[in-house]
Amino acid sequence: MAGLTSSTIGRKYAMALSAMFLLIFLVMHLSVNMLSVFSEDAFNSASYFMGYNPAVQFLMQPILVFAVFFHFIMGFVLEMKNNKARPVKYAVNGSAANSTWMSRNMIISGAVILAFLALHMYDFWAHEMTYKYVPGEGDPNDMTRFWGELHAKFGEIWRVVLYVISFVLLGLHLAHGFQSSFQSIGARHPKYTPVIKALGNWYSILIPAGFIFIAIFHYVTQ
Repeated sequence: MAGLTSSTIGRKYAMALSAMFLLIFLVMHLSVNMLSVFSEDAFNSASYFMGYNPAVQFLMQPILVFAVFFHFIMGFVLEMKNNKARPVKYAVNGSAANSTWMSRNMIISGAVILAFLALHMYDFWAHEMTYKYVPGEGDPNDMTRFWGELHAKFGEIWRVVLYVISFVLLGLHLAHGFQSSFQSIGARHPKYTPVIKALGNWYSILIPAGFIFIAIFHYVTQ
């Protein structure tokens, strides 16, 4: 790992690989949460499995936490390096003439998303840890509680608005990050780059839109 992050190219590769891992996680996370719209029982079952399966809790979850922090820390490191040299984020950008505002300000959207993640972790992960491991907080084996807890969280309009704003910013972040992560690992070709760009555009729209729909759904169905 030290060798991978000791050079500019290595840091770009590491940043891109962590981004790809998080892109896959977002699809999985949205898929589980979308069940709450269609079936309370299916969402409860999926949430119970994710919350109590040892492989998920003690293998996948630590890897996910590491990937999140690694991605953001590496982003800040690259940004500091960029301020001392030429612009290098996921892939090399040119001046404002050939790069978007978002591509030049990924650190800003990343910082806001990181702040949102802190709220999200407080809302759900911290609550779940307290519920499961603090005596007297409730029955940790209750398989029917997950949908009600999610539904109740979105009963307050300020939280829904905050989530919507955060996911819009996530979409802007993904619009640049998706394509750039592929470019950073060398996936640049006249034949494939347009396809990657198109997939990135759809991904950056559909994933945030799905999360926004879930938040609004639970608010309007209180």
